[in-house]
Amino acid sequence: MLVLKALWIGPMHGYGVAQRIAQLSDKVLTVEEGSLYPAVYRLQQQGWIKSKWRNSENNQRARYYALTRSGRRQLELERDNWRRLSGAITRVLRTT
Repeated sequence: MLVLKALWIGPMHGYGVAQRIAQLSDKVLTVEEGSLYPAVYRLQQQGWIKSKWRNSENNQRARYYALTRSGRRQLELERDNWRRLSGAITRVLRTT
């Protein structure tokens, strides 16, 4: 869900995705390469993101990832599921 959300704004390379997640979470969440790229691969296999090679801001060749139409729909589903789950956890924690 976090990778999909990071790509909601527009295409970016893997390092940019990791930085965006850190930025959006006020640096509470960090995504290491060992976690990011397997997740990106799975998202591509699902058809939720696509990729293509481009030159980065510093003129280095990098693979840029972008959401597909089905990826945008999946992000909405994941958000709804997260809200339902986090709400349930909050209710459980409030009970004494």
